[in-house]
Amino acid sequence: MKTRIVAAALVAASMLGLGGCASMDRTTVGTVGGAVVGGVLGDAVAGTGGAIAGAVAGGYLGNKAAKR
Repeated sequence: MKTRIVAAALVAASMLGLGGCASMDRTTVGTVGGAVVGGVLGDAVAGTGGAIAGAVAGGYLGNKAAKR
């Protein structure tokens, strides 16, 4: 349970930080935000390998979602 709280706080802080970058376009924010969320969730579920796979998948999905 503690891991999930820490992960949620990390995701929230990173999204707030990314939102403040005026020079970043929407696609970049979506890609990086998706990678962060995917990496944190992947690590919580499957450890280091899951973090890497989650970051890749999250970055891809975040990129595609931001383009819509």
